[in-house]
Order: sequence, then C-alpha cells, then structure tokens
Amino acid sequence: MARNTILNPNARKALDQFKMEVANQVGVDYNQGYKGNIASRDNGYVGGGMTKKVWEQYENSIAGR
Repeated sequence: MARNTILNPNARKALDQFKMEVANQVGVDYNQGYKGNIASRDNGYVGGGMTKKVWEQYENSIAGR
C-alpha cells in the first residue's frame, strides 16, 4: 500500500476543507482545481498554518487530561 493512500474517503474531503480554511486565513487565493500558479512560498504558508493548527489542537487535548 502506498503511503499516501486514503483509507477513509471522507478524510480527503476534510483535509481539503481544512486546507481551504487555512488558505483563506493566511490570505492565499487557493481555488479549486489547478494550483500550479501558486508560489511555493504561498503553499508553504498554507502547509505551515495547517501544521500549526494541528499541533495547537494536540497540545490542547493533552493539556486537558
């Protein structure tokens, strides 16, 4: 099985929605479809924002134990 295989089809939708939300928050025009015109730096902002939010949620979950 490939490492990027989605085991839960709903996970892809949720990740795409999460990506769009973060892109809007950091001001990146992240339209549906082709994204080849988006700079690597902007894609990095989106990925970094997603990572930051995931870590915040994790830290909040372990702090509440």
